[in-house]
Amino acid sequence: MATATPVVAWTALHNFAKLGGQFRVSLTPKCNVACWFCHNEGDVPPPCTRDHRHMQPRTAGLCAEHFTMIMREVIEAGLTRVYFTGGEPLISPLARPVLTALPMRGPGVTYTMITNGTLVRTHQEWLAEAALDRIKVSLHYFSDESFRAIAGTRKSVTTVLDGIDAAREICGQVEINTLMQKENEHELTRILDFALDRRMPVQFIELVETGFNAGRTSSAISAEKIITHLRTLTSDERTEVAGVGQGRRIFRVDGVEIDVIHRDLGRHHVGQCGTCPLKPTCVEGFWALRLDHAGGLQPCLLREDLRLDLLPLIDTPDAVAPAIAEHVASFTEGLL
Repeated sequence: MATATPVVAWTALHNFAKLGGQFRVSLTPKCNVACWFCHNEGDVPPPCTRDHRHMQPRTAGLCAEHFTMIMREVIEAGLTRVYFTGGEPLISPLARPVLTALPMRGPGVTYTMITNGTLVRTHQEWLAEAALDRIKVSLHYFSDESFRAIAGTRKSVTTVLDGIDAAREICGQVEINTLMQKENEHELTRILDFALDRRMPVQFIELVETGFNAGRTSSAISAEKIITHLRTLTSDERTEVAGVGQGRRIFRVDGVEIDVIHRDLGRHHVGQCGTCPLKPTCVEGFWALRLDHAGGLQPCLLREDLRLDLLPLIDTPDAVAPAIAEHVASFTEGLL
């Protein structure tokens, strides 16, 4: 494989992996809630589909075996941090055959599922067989009122909280993701207390702006208030600006790690990012390769023109990793 691909391409991919780059595998763009801020890994998000029937996500192109094959090739090439996302991954009929057939184990290989939590209890029995290293549950609300305001649903937040309990019963590492916004600002400390009581790590995230959620960006809030609150709980704080993605502040409260993604710490832009016309509005930089259910690989939520179609390579698995390596190299010049 290496002889057919320029060394610089493999170097770019390996450097991306060393800097903490993620491989995010979206099993479906569909979700059973419709959070207004959803970026849906670059596909049309559920709130847009619900409100505008003519706006539909991409057509499925991969089966379970395709997902497993692509993951195997990517992991063998050195990108070993795999995240299963959606939409809501547990809605997909491919969730069980994919998650119970994880292709590789070994040093540094980790599998994480990101879920809204509402279906974990329903799928708990087979999820116990999936041997996931970690489950991250999105908890952007702590009352039925905020759940309705944020996710456009009449489900009860108790379903999510029960899903967190179910996840803890089947996985040794369960974490919480919380997108900070005006609709939940009054509940952020309650979410934090809930996590600390259960000794679960939390990641507080500032809004990632996309064209899909542009109409609600006034709901975005800064991380400053939660940072100030965390400083009343602990003096154990450090910042991380190396690697890929946004800078973050990391707190440890009684041994529990609390992450705050804080745009004031900067972003990691490389290669084509330097001349990208969307750079002023980009808060993420390059930190993940996203594989969608249609077979596309996209490095940036805001740049669909950088999407690589892997479907033509499905019947030649040995070509997948070299193609991905060359694609990474093409837009990451200077990634060290």
